[in-house]
Amino acid sequence: MADSATQVPSGSSLESVKHVVLVLSGKGGVGKSTVTSQLACALVARGQKVGVLDIDLCGPSIPRMFGLQGQSIHQCAQGWVPVYADKEKQLAVMSIGFLLGGEDEPVVWRGPKKSAMIQQFVGEVYWSELDFLLVDTPPGTSDEHIAVVEALRSYKPDGAVLVTTPQGVALNDVRREASFCKKARIPILGIVENMSGFVCPHCSEPSNVFSTGGGEKLAAEISVPFLGRIPIDPALGMALETGERYMEKFPESEVSKVVNDVIEPLLHLPSRDAQTTAVST
Repeated sequence: MADSATQVPSGSSLESVKHVVLVLSGKGGVGKSTVTSQLACALVARGQKVGVLDIDLCGPSIPRMFGLQGQSIHQCAQGWVPVYADKEKQLAVMSIGFLLGGEDEPVVWRGPKKSAMIQQFVGEVYWSELDFLLVDTPPGTSDEHIAVVEALRSYKPDGAVLVTTPQGVALNDVRREASFCKKARIPILGIVENMSGFVCPHCSEPSNVFSTGGGEKLAAEISVPFLGRIPIDPALGMALETGERYMEKFPESEVSKVVNDVIEPLLHLPSRDAQTTAVST
């Protein structure tokens, strides 16, 4: 008989979601949302159907990155319907940003209300069939993280991608995030070092304006895979501001090459059916 912890609850909003991956970092400003958005676009380009759940309730930037400002969500019999970022409906997005009156409206909530909102996002969004659900999280290891881990526990997330920058101050915070994952029993799929070097907009040559290699050293230190270094590219920043698809526009860029490398292990994750079979007796 299969272990009930590996079985997605029947009739749940995530019943038809094959893989759930969290994007985490203990440090703010390291580019979790940027990494999440580009992973989503890369997976869609590989024929995957992807959902992005933005649980950064106080700083929802995902709608802007996909050019979805001003969009609103609707309800159907199965729950909230996410906003689609493409005509083919291969990329679905849910964010608190769609529920606010405007981009300047703050979310001034205490912990319990935040936790209740996250539980609603996890349990009441009708994603339909997805290959991947990427969960973009706020920095830290507090209320929102505990709430999403508890809400997702019965859905058995595949694991977390940790995002850091090369500097020591960010690495220390990511160490704490790794400890959080261990305590919460979330597998760490690997570490991405973001803002690692700068790509010149004129010659496209990278240069290390900050230190480099910190993410790889941390991955070795805590014995998890190192997934790659994403450099700073001004063209990526512009694309995120305007909601353009950077990887479609610059498929040969260093950023695009690294992001495509990062998704390779995600594409080879075992299915939930395989996980259930593995623990069956």
